[in-house]
Amino acid sequence: MSRIAPGWSPPPVVPVVRISGVIGGSQPLRNGVTLAALAGPLEQAFSMRGAKAVALVVNSPGGSPVQSSLIFKRIRALAEEKKLPVIVFAEDAAASGGYMIACAGDEIFADESSVIGSVGVISAGFGFTGLIEKLGVERRVHTAGTNKGMLDPFQPEKEEDVKRLLDLQGEVHDYFKDLVKGRRGEKLTGGDDELFSGAFWAAKGALQRGLIDGIGDLRRIMRERFGEEVKLRLVAPRRSFWPLGNTVKSSQKSGTLPDFGPNFADSFADGIISAIERRSIWSRFGL
Repeated sequence: MSRIAPGWSPPPVVPVVRISGVIGGSQPLRNGVTLAALAGPLEQAFSMRGAKAVALVVNSPGGSPVQSSLIFKRIRALAEEKKLPVIVFAEDAAASGGYMIACAGDEIFADESSVIGSVGVISAGFGFTGLIEKLGVERRVHTAGTNKGMLDPFQPEKEEDVKRLLDLQGEVHDYFKDLVKGRRGEKLTGGDDELFSGAFWAAKGALQRGLIDGIGDLRRIMRERFGEEVKLRLVAPRRSFWPLGNTVKSSQKSGTLPDFGPNFADSFADGIISAIERRSIWSRFGL
């Protein structure tokens, strides 16, 4: 085109990567947000020819702190390697681990009703000691290692076990706080007791506290930044609509019953539990 029309230049391109869902491992009935799933799309986005920036659309209530950290680090590594700015757009939520990932952006924007923040660490579970006593069930646990059975939900909670867990959570929380401070710097307003208490805000409150840089959507902000002709290129991982789709297709071709493997029942049950857990994580933010 430059030979045919001197002075012509291609329109600016901004690759877009969606990071949506609860952060953690994948199972039946649950497609978790993990570095393994995002590594390919992120690499493709940052390597796209003619890219002026990379846009991340984050819609996550959090989940695994490890996966959140790994994704954050990969985004920053690619941004520094490719010398491209990263602009993040929050949808329903960029909370907890979702906000950690959002901090990989050089700028963070949100919708007026987005939930932002929740810089904290949580561990939740159930205790079944009274239940198994009523059922006449005797719990038998044998370990090599005095702390191997720590926080067993079928045994009474021990003070020293809880302290150990709180110490671990404190270390993870300190890392999270340092990450936010390192990325947001002097933009943050308010004290640590408020910002890092696990509280969360809608976009206006988050903006006042420096957790985000502005209120706006992907299309409008990108057009304001790069012009009306900007091309937004969605980069998405390949994902089967139904996790068991390949198994079913294979059985159809061979004319046999699907073989889901010896552990399918356990995996399927875990998937149902994970779906309930995922719903509970979203519901913490009224979503």
